[in-house]
Amino acid sequence: MKAETFADYILSEKDWIKKMEIVFYLQKKTGIFYDNSVIFKTLLTKLFLDRAKLDVDKNIVITASLLWSCKKDLLPKDLSKVKAFAKDGAEYLSKLGFDDRFCKICEGVNRYSELEPREKESDILELTDQFGGMLLDRPERIAFKPDEALVLLEYRNLKDKENRYLEEFKNFVVNMEEIKI
Repeated sequence: MKAETFADYILSEKDWIKKMEIVFYLQKKTGIFYDNSVIFKTLLTKLFLDRAKLDVDKNIVITASLLWSCKKDLLPKDLSKVKAFAKDGAEYLSKLGFDDRFCKICEGVNRYSELEPREKESDILELTDQFGGMLLDRPERIAFKPDEALVLLEYRNLKDKENRYLEEFKNFVVNMEEIKI
């Protein structure tokens, strides 16, 4: 009988809040990257998935959202580390029992590995990671307003790049902006 892996354990958990708790304890034990930006981007991912009705496994996408940046360096010293963290993370996730496709989804989010063909889930996470990141304050800049971030996402970050969900994501952002709280 095959022993249960961490991948089996977290993928069997369907409640996304409990998944966050699992990753929190993994971070405490192993030191992986997991901070409030991961939580914020995962919430953004969940909201997008709930509204866009895409043909993807939500459980896989939410789990990947929580883990794909696990080897990110908080204060990267050089560009080579920035370019390598998604690949390093995918290799680490493989050791935790995740299958090749899950690892390819995670590695493909930031496009540095230039994996082709891209997994559709990588396209979703690319949008929520980049857009969500622009909505957060950074040491070098204040957060962008959602409409500014959307323009930067489309015309700077994704210029000359194909993302199959960009139009759905733009509609999602516009619709979310119209909701009055």
